[in-house]
Amino acid sequence: MWARLRHAVRPHSHDAADSIDSALESSERGIRAVKISLVVLGVTALAQLAVVYVSGSVALLADTIHNFSDALTAVPLWIAFALGRRAATRRYTYGYGRAEDLAGLFVIAMIALSAVIAGWEAVSRLLHPAPVDNLGWVALAGFVGFLGNEAVALFRIREGRAIGSAALVADGHHARTDGLTSLAVLVGAAGVAVGWTWADPVVGLIITVAIVMVLRTAARDVFRRLMDGIEPELVEAAETTLADVPGVTRVRSVRMRWIGHEIRAEAELDVEASTSLLDAHAVAHRAEVELVRTTPKLRSAVVHAYPAHQAEHAVPPA
Repeated sequence: MWARLRHAVRPHSHDAADSIDSALESSERGIRAVKISLVVLGVTALAQLAVVYVSGSVALLADTIHNFSDALTAVPLWIAFALGRRAATRRYTYGYGRAEDLAGLFVIAMIALSAVIAGWEAVSRLLHPAPVDNLGWVALAGFVGFLGNEAVALFRIREGRAIGSAALVADGHHARTDGLTSLAVLVGAAGVAVGWTWADPVVGLIITVAIVMVLRTAARDVFRRLMDGIEPELVEAAETTLADVPGVTRVRSVRMRWIGHEIRAEAELDVEASTSLLDAHAVAHRAEVELVRTTPKLRSAVVHAYPAHQAEHAVPPA
């Protein structure tokens, strides 16, 4: 109630500076999500590690390594969300939202490292077979790994979508894939139980392949963000919104990009040549307000209005 009263009596607009409260709230929510997921996956991986020690299962070892790496990916995201709360400076005039995108590089490195270690262990066990003991515990540990990863996946994806963090959503899908590979450990244990001694390392190799597939998807998403990639449907929706603003005769261009879990946009519009400077400014402001209102996670937009007859590539006046 107090927050609503303050919002009602305090002057506000859609400028980037007036979105600070929302951005801080999103970062806090992201930090809470990575804290909880770190604890859950850490406990799950430790429980699996204890079973690896008593069983010698290479498939479970591969899954445990992957779960540890997945838990550790929460650390750079935590740091990135904390940095993103810092105010913009004269050097970093757009703030520190890019830290969240850079954290994705660490996520990729951890996934790649887990793939290398899991693959190495699986091939080594194929070349040098060793017995697997306590198959019941191995199967139980795989099931526990699935439950822990699926719970974290649901939580990360929900929170990531709520705050617009692609990094957190991608990490959630990563956890879900980990859960499926944990179920594969059950298959390996069942194979060993019926006498297929090669089943455990083979399942370890299958898990390695699954990790590589996750690596491919994660790398694509992270590098797309670093290259200022944006979902085409967001651009199309923005063009439609701007075209419907009264006074706009044509939408020249719309450029959008993610910075962390926020979107920034720039747009160029045509207005009637007879429109006064004051009225053209009013049209641009209406377009900005409507664009921010209708585009999820859009924190600010810079809108330029040009006379309809002005050359397409003319340099705008200072």
